[in-house]
Amino acid sequence: MSLVSTSFDAPATDGYAHDWALVDVETSGLTARRDRVLSIAVITIGPDGEQTGEFSTLLNPGCDPGPVNVHGLTTERLHGAPTFDLVAGQIGAMLQDRVLVAHNAQFDYDFLAHEFARARMWLPVSQRLCTLALNRQVDPPTDDMKLGTLAAHYRVPQQRAHDALDDTRVLAGILRASLREAARLDLPLPLVTCPPRAESQFTPKPPKSPCAYRNPGRLTPGGPLRQGMKVAITGETAHARAELVGRAVAAGLNMMTSVSRHTSVLVTNEATSGSAKARRAHAEGVPVIDEHTFLHLLAAVQPGTAHETTAVVTARTAEPEAVRPLEPASTTTAAVPAPEASALPASAASAAVPAPRRPAPSDSNLNKPLAGRRVLVLGGVHADAAAARTQVVEQGGSAAINLSASVTDVVLLPGGEADRRMNRIIALQLPVHDPHWLTAPTTTVHNATELRSQEPHVVPRGGVVDLPAPHGTSAPEWHVTAGWAPQADCEIDVVAFLLDEDEQVTSDEDFIFYGAPENPAGTVRLLTGGPAEQTIALDLASLAPATRRVVVAAAIDGTASFGTVGAIQIGVAPGSNRASLARATLDAATTERTMLLAEIYRRGPVWRLRAVGQGYDHSLDALARKYGVDIAD
Repeated sequence: MSLVSTSFDAPATDGYAHDWALVDVETSGLTARRDRVLSIAVITIGPDGEQTGEFSTLLNPGCDPGPVNVHGLTTERLHGAPTFDLVAGQIGAMLQDRVLVAHNAQFDYDFLAHEFARARMWLPVSQRLCTLALNRQVDPPTDDMKLGTLAAHYRVPQQRAHDALDDTRVLAGILRASLREAARLDLPLPLVTCPPRAESQFTPKPPKSPCAYRNPGRLTPGGPLRQGMKVAITGETAHARAELVGRAVAAGLNMMTSVSRHTSVLVTNEATSGSAKARRAHAEGVPVIDEHTFLHLLAAVQPGTAHETTAVVTARTAEPEAVRPLEPASTTTAAVPAPEASALPASAASAAVPAPRRPAPSDSNLNKPLAGRRVLVLGGVHADAAAARTQVVEQGGSAAINLSASVTDVVLLPGGEADRRMNRIIALQLPVHDPHWLTAPTTTVHNATELRSQEPHVVPRGGVVDLPAPHGTSAPEWHVTAGWAPQADCEIDVVAFLLDEDEQVTSDEDFIFYGAPENPAGTVRLLTGGPAEQTIALDLASLAPATRRVVVAAAIDGTASFGTVGAIQIGVAPGSNRASLARATLDAATTERTMLLAEIYRRGPVWRLRAVGQGYDHSLDALARKYGVDIAD
């Protein structure tokens, strides 16, 4: 079966034809650095879409198999199965020189990387493709992106859910259909480059216990150390570094691996050594003491002030879904905080947020002319394109940033006719309008467009939504996904900062970025779905009590600006394959290279998300220093 349909003139079919290795794993849990693979299936497919190989096996993980009610793999069933190291060579041969494909590919990739590392072998994968990310680009009219839902949509038979081999066979059908749709829409494939993974990256690390105390500020000359002070050490020490850190943590100090303007004191026996930490301490005016003085002060650390804690109530409802329907806190555009406002304590910043409420009929978009429409704006200078997208939202529609199956209308600004997507738009017979259409849009829906049963709530810049409380005992892992138009000349990095009530990170691990994509507790993770999509996954129920706010930002690597990139779209969903509950399309102005996308913060018993859309001319390191991290270290 061909991967590319012959029923239309597919563009550049070579971009869709690869040697593929489709993978599905069943695991003892969800954390790759801790849990193990219980079963694996691999199917290889050639560039022509024909299957070339198949392998599956149960595996003996040497540990408890975890949620048997999900995968059905009991200890008895796994007894006598091979361990992963015995089949790693065969699996590696099937993966070699092929693109790894999986549904939520980073999950399967990370588990395989850990298993290969435990077997003292390299994972032979240089590229991967996530069918979740691919279908987020295609955007079919499904209510979610679960494997079974997509299988039903694409008419792929499914026999045994959570069976690795059957799931992989289903995945093969979904891949073929998704690639046909990508070719029909002329979408670039979201291939992710997978550099070699060092074994040390997969050594399980115990979570660092968060410091229980607020940072009282800097050490005063002749004054005592206080619990919660942020302390960094640099250079050679007479005592083992681990011993110094252990004693300091036991005393209630917050040990950091970098220096910022929030550092209380730097410990070094070589104050003039010129190390990066020493230079930063000098630049920021951070006090410097030697090891002997530090040990003397450790003997009499003064009590600190504990972090404020907020009880997050878990709602109990009779609804069958995992979360209650989204309740917008406001459907009007709130003022976007200026740079100075974002430095306020979270309690002060949230005081202006309206109380949660269900929208009254007048708040609804149902009666607006673009309700249920997805409008793609092409051409124009950035400011004009941003204004047009704002008009789309004001008229009740959703502003698209890429061509997809859900786009219902196209607005053409000056120069838009030269966009490479116009040929495909014409072939798809999508309605194309001039800018005046936005002032009085027609209400005729394109006949070929299918609609979902429930569209995501459109959040304007500055708008706020409550994240629904979980139903039952398990809370969802919220996914904040940022997407943009594919870029040829620059890369965009999504990052997250976990901030306390003083708008500081409590430890270096509270800065999540491409170099540290997961905090030690695994409660916040950076996931890469492709070169034009990244996700921050948050286990809000398990965040440290000191974490009051999570800031999600994007930064451009290089000299390009968001004026060149265009809009960034964010969506928030209760899980990787659930439908987005809310969506916002954010435009910075012209010269910004760093952009605050969203903030997730505690307000009483609930968590809220605000769509920010605030750009800054400075680079990511300046934003990081503001929150207490020096990424140069």
